[in-house]
Amino acid sequence: MKKILSIVVVMVVSVIAPISINAKDVKKPEAIKDSELPSHVLNISKENTYPNSTKDEMILEPSDLVKDLIDEADVEIENPDLIKMLNESSIKPSPIAFGYRGMIYLGHWPLSYKSNETNVNWEYQEINTNELNNIGGDTEEKMSYNQKEEEHIKGALTAKIEKPDQIKRMMLLQAKEKMDLPLSFNAVVGKNTKLDNSYSVPVKKMGYLKAFAPAVGEKGQVTFGEVYLKLKGSDKELIVKNVTKQGIGAWIPIQDHISFSFNLK
Repeated sequence: MKKILSIVVVMVVSVIAPISINAKDVKKPEAIKDSELPSHVLNISKENTYPNSTKDEMILEPSDLVKDLIDEADVEIENPDLIKMLNESSIKPSPIAFGYRGMIYLGHWPLSYKSNETNVNWEYQEINTNELNNIGGDTEEKMSYNQKEEEHIKGALTAKIEKPDQIKRMMLLQAKEKMDLPLSFNAVVGKNTKLDNSYSVPVKKMGYLKAFAPAVGEKGQVTFGEVYLKLKGSDKELIVKNVTKQGIGAWIPIQDHISFSFNLK
């Protein structure tokens, strides 16, 4: 009897152990913060004469019913627009509807986005050049950044794809998890934005101070599928058919940040 009990204990431990290991929370890498930026990249949020919108992308929480439907689906569903539609739907078949069956087609949706690579181009778009001519001068002079014209920096997807706005939203949400910075597909630097930082231009030299708007490069894969709501009596289930995947990339500007390059000639 003791021998049988020992075998049973070993079997139970061997089953529980791997479950415990898999259940451990995997820590996500910490997002890149303002304080970790390269020295030639500066925050201009206070100096920018154009007030960029600071509205964050809303992270929509599914209702309890919708959460259960999503958790039980065979395919991962993250699309905020699809979750919003399901939240707003009234799905209440009668509990005494014996023999009731139905299959409702909800459409072809981008279901989720999986990020494979995130990097930064600190010189995504040149937005300004200041010059100082000290060739005929007899003392060293100083120059600073002064934005000549209002500049609009627009991000974009790198390829054509179905439902681009929904995919942009999913890509933006994932990029923000890695970059603790104000990311947006639209950023503006206002005219006459200035900084006090000065650069020295020696005699017999020309000074060129170029300003660039940085952007995050995001690459990954979108999962598409046809979504159905299956009703059987009081039971409800999301069915996803004809699942496909497509690679996609995007450039997402960083608002209120400028990268500088100073040269003498």
